[in-house]
Amino acid sequence: MTSAIERVQTVRLVCERLRPEHLPELFRLAGDPRVAAWNRADGRPPSKRDVADSLAAKLAHWQRHGFGQWLLRDRLTRVTVGQGGLQHTRVGGQDEVEVGYAIVPERWGQGLATEMAQAAVTVAFGELGLTDVVAFTLTHNAASRRVMEKAGFAFERDIEHAGLPHVLYRLQTDASCNPPSRGR
Repeated sequence: MTSAIERVQTVRLVCERLRPEHLPELFRLAGDPRVAAWNRADGRPPSKRDVADSLAAKLAHWQRHGFGQWLLRDRLTRVTVGQGGLQHTRVGGQDEVEVGYAIVPERWGQGLATEMAQAAVTVAFGELGLTDVVAFTLTHNAASRRVMEKAGFAFERDIEHAGLPHVLYRLQTDASCNPPSRGR
């Protein structure tokens, strides 16, 4: 039986739980040099083995936590347009739940990342009962920063991630709570 968070629909997207058979679609996405420039520490496209290892880790995340990343499809055409969702990550030595996303370059600037991020936040604060989530990006990724802000996230601080300067954004269910409570 499929849980409500394994398949989420938005106005333009079908967000479906990652599965092993998604590997070719994920490799096309991650292998695009324009995507790799923003999502890889070295800026180079990953090997098929790297993508397979990443997918295996994301599948294991679903098994351990009952939530994770989705493959994103256009709701009308069913064409893959990206990957995104929720996942545990370490930031500043602390366990956080991150909203992450990658969209195919042909669909950049259309608001799909924001739409997916809003859906992920709804799942995080609704079904999962979390009180806060984070998102981060390279300091110079203005487009990703706009996505975070449109989805309701606020800049928290500069961080280092994968050896590179990033900015950390946070969204809390109660914005007056400082520091954020941990409802996990």
